[in-house]
Amino acid sequence: MDLGIAGRRALVTGADSGIGHATAELLLAEGVRVAVTDQDADRLADAWSGRDVVTVAADLTSNAAVDELRREVAARLGPIDICVQSAGITGAQGLFHEIDQDGWEQAIAVDLLAPVRLVRAFLPDLRASGHGRLVLLASEDAVQPYDDELPYCAAKAGILALAKGLSRSYATEGLLVNAVSPAFVRTPMTDAMMDKRAKENGTDRDEAIASFLDEERPYLELKRRGEVAEVAAVIAFLCSDRASFVNGSNYRVDGGSVATI
Repeated sequence: MDLGIAGRRALVTGADSGIGHATAELLLAEGVRVAVTDQDADRLADAWSGRDVVTVAADLTSNAAVDELRREVAARLGPIDICVQSAGITGAQGLFHEIDQDGWEQAIAVDLLAPVRLVRAFLPDLRASGHGRLVLLASEDAVQPYDDELPYCAAKAGILALAKGLSRSYATEGLLVNAVSPAFVRTPMTDAMMDKRAKENGTDRDEAIASFLDEERPYLELKRRGEVAEVAAVIAFLCSDRASFVNGSNYRVDGGSVATI
């Protein structure tokens, strides 16, 4: 399917691996000129070695770093038409009384305030584009919170509110804003979660995944982890001309994990 976005300019965050990397790859395949960012400069460079992309390492929790990211992207790529905010962390886990203030502040800083900071920096470009597309990565946890990762759940719920609010403000200027909410996708983040679970249970990763699906995600009807390409396909659609009447939506790519419609 021709998405009608060849020649557009995009920024993808969290792009050294996982969903961000897969999304940037798909946009490249559609003829988009792409800038990618992540916090670790070496990992980012390794992930995109020899590829025709603009790589800029940046800590999105820093105002100065995000300002510098915008300057670098503008200088090396030009003003962007598309922004995909994929960077994030699981953050502190445990029951509410087990998570301290630092755990809450870190999750909110990375998973909510960093996206706010990024959008604030690049909003002028997206508004001026005439074909602005902003996709924010949320999570199943935003609408179906789990009691052992409430900081993450709260931050991702904030992302849904942010996306919906932005979608109301700028649609008449041609800027469409949507969210994508994956669930249990095969990424380094969920690898780490399953390795921790395997260690605690004295099993291997495959057994940890199976028990997690049975015990913690009973509504994930496909009974497997999702693949990053399956999420990237939805993101790329939302960045495209094919999604020209989609605004303020939350697309759940969750294998049925969220129990409600």
